[in-house]
Amino acid sequence: MKAFLRSREAVLILLLIALLLMAWLMEPRFVTIRSQMLLASHLWELAIVAIPMLLIIMIGGIDLSIGAMVALCGVVLGLLFERGISPFIGALVAIAAGGFLGMSNGWFIAKLRVHPLIVTLATMAAFRGIAEGISLARPISGYPDTFQTLSQGKMVGIPYPVFVFALIVLSAWFVLAKARFGRWIVAIGTEENVARFSGIPVARVKMILYTLCGAICGIAAVLLVARNNTAKADLGMGLELEAITAVVLGGASIDGGKGKVLGVALGLILIHETRQFVSWHWKQNELNLIVLGALLIVTLLVERVLSQTRAFKMPTTA
Repeated sequence: MKAFLRSREAVLILLLIALLLMAWLMEPRFVTIRSQMLLASHLWELAIVAIPMLLIIMIGGIDLSIGAMVALCGVVLGLLFERGISPFIGALVAIAAGGFLGMSNGWFIAKLRVHPLIVTLATMAAFRGIAEGISLARPISGYPDTFQTLSQGKMVGIPYPVFVFALIVLSAWFVLAKARFGRWIVAIGTEENVARFSGIPVARVKMILYTLCGAICGIAAVLLVARNNTAKADLGMGLELEAITAVVLGGASIDGGKGKVLGVALGLILIHETRQFVSWHWKQNELNLIVLGALLIVTLLVERVLSQTRAFKMPTTA
């Protein structure tokens, strides 16, 4: 119990309670069940892409292109729909396209050993530019109601995207807690060279994770297009910042080797509630980027201070 109270998860829960208490005092309608259910529909796309971002950061990598991949996958879906192809078939193609884009990132990073920050910064610009070019920077809308059900439909009162998120979360938890692949992820993030000399297929693990990240970005694109009834080149703008913030807030080390699915889930909820409250109370969405940036900077500073404090308290041997 004491260990949990000192954990990052406990800190996030306390911050969330403090935020909701402040919101209740300033905007009582914000914390009603009805309002929270309505606002929750804006959480799932971010939640879905944050989980593969956690796994990538745990191996010491990063992916700045996830927002651009979401945009390009959404535009691919839209262009296929314009040409008379069923949006459901277009959705499958979009997910496959996302996997290909992620695999491209993984190839440069794992095979050519280019730093992931450089690779994904370049592909972020390239994918977004391609999305704008092939769509002529125009929105593509008019999808049938049956397709919009993917994002807006419910089963036993629970939206379909919740089931997608739950499946991804449970899969990630199982991999990290029970599977050999999860131990490989931790080993690579802790010390890549040692992992390589130990026989762990480092390049293959990286390729799998970046490909998986791209495919999940394709799923997020499908849900976004279905929810908004529009595919356009600015889909997923800023998604990478929010995902990285959620992962780091959740206790993952930006240097790799450390991370928990529960922490990321709590980080996601804290970011979501903060973002929605800022928009609700101040009516200015522009403030969200400032708040997210401040959250990320403060979290990184706290992480650095805590790591230095733990190192200082480590007992020395004579």
